[in-house]
Order: sequence, then C-alpha cells, then structure tokens
Amino acid sequence: MDLFEKIAANRGPLGSHSHYAHGYFTFPKLEGEIKPRMIFRGKEVLTWSLNNYLGLANHPEVRKADADAAAEFGMALPMGARMMSGNSNLHEQLENELAEFVMKPDCMLLNFGYQGVVSIIDAMVNRHDVIVYDAESHACIIDGVRLHAGKRFVYTHNDMGSLEKQLERAKRLTDETGGGILVITEGVFGMSGNQGDLRGVIALKEKFQFRLFVDDAHGFGTMGATGAGTGEEQGIQDGIDLYFSTFAKSMASIGAFVAGPENVIEYLRYNMRSQIFAKSLPMPLVVGALKRLELLRTQPELKENLWIIVRALQSGLREKGFNIGTTTSPVTPVLLEGQIPDATQVTFDLRENHGIFCSIVVYPVVPKGVIMLRIIPTAVHTLEDVDTTIKAFEVVQEKLAKGLYSKAEVPAGLQN
Repeated sequence: MDLFEKIAANRGPLGSHSHYAHGYFTFPKLEGEIKPRMIFRGKEVLTWSLNNYLGLANHPEVRKADADAAAEFGMALPMGARMMSGNSNLHEQLENELAEFVMKPDCMLLNFGYQGVVSIIDAMVNRHDVIVYDAESHACIIDGVRLHAGKRFVYTHNDMGSLEKQLERAKRLTDETGGGILVITEGVFGMSGNQGDLRGVIALKEKFQFRLFVDDAHGFGTMGATGAGTGEEQGIQDGIDLYFSTFAKSMASIGAFVAGPENVIEYLRYNMRSQIFAKSLPMPLVVGALKRLELLRTQPELKENLWIIVRALQSGLREKGFNIGTTTSPVTPVLLEGQIPDATQVTFDLRENHGIFCSIVVYPVVPKGVIMLRIIPTAVHTLEDVDTTIKAFEVVQEKLAKGLYSKAEVPAGLQN
C-alpha cells in the first residue's frame, strides 16, 4: 500500500478525532501573557494547564535577562554543535551551577528534554544490557526503550515486588551476556502526581547491581527542601546515578540537563548523538537559565507560594469529596466517572460556562469510564482561583451524576 493511502485510511487514535477536535479540544490557542488568566477564543479563562510551576515565565527579572541576552547575543550564537564550534564559558557555567544545585559531580546541558531522555538511553545501553522500567513512564522513556537493541522488562507502577521479579529476570540475562542493568523511573509522574518509590528502588541496588536513571521533570524546582528534586525530597539523592530534568517546567524555558558522575557525563558528551550532531543551545536560553536557577536558589518564596496553592487546592478538593488519586506533588488529577462523550461536554462546559481551562484526559491514558481533569497549580495562582475552580467542579460533578451531559450537544463548528 502507498504510505499516504495508509495514512488516509488510519489517522491514528488521536488523529481520527481531528475533524471536530482540532482548535478546541486539541491544539487550542491560549493567547496573551503567560499567567493564570489568559484568553481562549476571545474569552478570559482561568488556566490550570501550564507547567509554569514557580511563575517564572513572566517574572520581571527573567523577562529582563531573556531580553538583554537576546539583544546582546541574538539567537544564533553559538553556531554549530558544542563539540565542534558551539561551546562557551556560559554553557559550562550553567552546567557547573546545575550540578552543584542537584548535588551531583558533573552535568551536561541538553537541547530538549524529550530528545535528551531518548538519547541518554540510547547512549547508555547496548544489546548486551537490560532495561527495567516503570509501567507509567513518560513517552520519552518509552521511545528510548523502544530503540534499545537488547532486552527490556517493565514493572508494575511503583510495585517493588514486581520490580524485584523483573530484576531477577534481567540478572539471569546479564549473567550470560556480561551486560549491565539500567532501571528507569520518574521522580514525579506527570499524570498521577505520585512520586516514584525511589527509596524502594535504591534498596534493591545492592542485590542486583543496577544503575538508576531518574526523569525528574516535574520534581525539579518543586520538590525537596531547596527544590533540588524528588531525590532530595526522599533523602536519597546520592542513590540516583543519573538525574535528569527539563527546563520546560519549573524553569519555564527550553532545554534540559543530565547530572551524574564525572566519567559518565564525560562519556555522554562524546556519545550522545542528539547532542553531537545538533546545534548548541542558543546563548539567550543559557543566560536565561542561569537567571532562573539563581531565582530558584535565592527566592525560596517561589516554591513556598506554589505549595500554599497546592495544599489549598488538594485539601479543598478532598473536603468536597473529589477523588484526586495518590498525588504527593503539585500535579493534581481530579478523577470523575464518565465516558468520552461526557468528557467532551465537561470540557465545553468548564471553558464556556465557568471560564476554567484545564487538561482533560480520557481512555486509553486512563481506564474506560474515567475522566481526569489534570490541574497544574503554580506560584502565581491565588486562593480565589482555587475557590472558583472547586465550585465549578462541584457543578460539573453534579451534572455528571445526573446524566445531564449525555443529553446535551456541543455546538457545531467549535474547531473553526
């Protein structure tokens, strides 16, 4: 079959809905400055779908640093990959400061988080090695694992008994091949909001002699006494062999980093194909990241303000009888009962009638019959925002229980 004909016949699980979803339910356009209240289709909405945890996207010091760096350097400098012609003192300074902040000996900057995770996995293992990973790992981990030429085993989410069984299988193989074992999990899982059981994983290291790679995209800046992440939160940062995070969450920017032992980071510098063959991170992003990291270190009130909102939101939802799962982080899932058509109506009702914009997740990401409203609190939300949102959710919950959404129709043409 011709490839284009195949695509026309099968648009994929999400693409099959694009004829009515595009522009409203998928690929919506939020306009205006990044803040809790933005404009959607000409109306102001209270926005809970931006990973701007610490409110740095429009922090005045950040905006000035970004603007000044863009004016001084432009977006082209440095030209070329870092290995060839794209290195600078500022790139190295940022790496040194990040390493110190997350309490690791060395650090390597990455152009993008998703790309970085895939490439780290590719560089760290060969066909003789075995990967063991958490079942609820992010798509970037899954894609990295798919590229692995050797064996990989998945363990039930945060189930240490399941992990031990998979490690036993992995060890039998590596005893034969002479390879090693890489365990991959997340610090904070972006859908459920629960923390990876890093302490439990690390407790198995002595028995199975594996290395641990943690993707802490949602934990960096939000978890731990200083914001150094979930490892700091759980008191086991030393047990994480490779610590990764992106700049796309708490840092409100573009880029990422991986930190670990000097010899391993040096190995990655010379073996990560996505970095060797890609242009260096532009100077304004590096300078901007230095300013953001400075604020993480010197303004603890940013994280404190975030957690004031998190505690108010999560305790308020629980008091009203909402199921928010097992979250122990700022990520706040609200789990309702309903089918996919109900989810469409819920989205429309929240946005059009209550002015609430949040991400809505349905099957197959969550089980059939479940609608997840995924809330991302930030340091710049207010307690009034929390109260407004909980009241709107109460109305939606009541309509779902009465089956009112099943009888309603979303107006046609929303995607236009």
